[in-house]
Amino acid sequence: MASSPTSLVFKVHRREPELIKPSKPTPHEFKLLSDIDDQEGLRFHIPVMQFYRNNPSMQGKDPVKIIREALAKTLVFYYPFAGRLREGPDRKLMVECTGEGILFIEADADVTLEQFGDALQPPFPCLEELLFDVPGSGGVLNCPLLLIQVIDFLAMSFHTFICTICDHAKSIYNAKRIGGCITGV
Repeated sequence: MASSPTSLVFKVHRREPELIKPSKPTPHEFKLLSDIDDQEGLRFHIPVMQFYRNNPSMQGKDPVKIIREALAKTLVFYYPFAGRLREGPDRKLMVECTGEGILFIEADADVTLEQFGDALQPPFPCLEELLFDVPGSGGVLNCPLLLIQVIDFLAMSFHTFICTICDHAKSIYNAKRIGGCITGV
């Protein structure tokens, strides 16, 4: 039987955050956000958590390296995500497509997801221990637009996708597109 998630004790070891840039040059341009996306009440980060079981066909392959490479390739086509959100006249938001990159964090946790029990739905227990708030990345303006964290649990992988410029549906779509690049679909 699994431990009670509230009494679960584990450690997460994180590597230094890094910027992943598009693998090829991208245009430098400004893209205005729609009036819907530009609302003052929508200027916050949206965390999306996805869990992936260890795939036996990946034996001997480094999933973090594969994800890093897939992100760099994906950013060539979705290059505005590698830019920064700027505020123009009348507080109008726009993306400056700079190619600076997205934040990426690799981590290991000494726990299995089974130890969380049936609590893999919001509100997720131990969220603060799992999610990492990179200093200086919590804002919306002039910060990376995406923060992707990959945690290797014992016998499983976990992927956190935090997005600044998308609504929830677009965040899910973009996470699936990145997943498609990783799996070759």
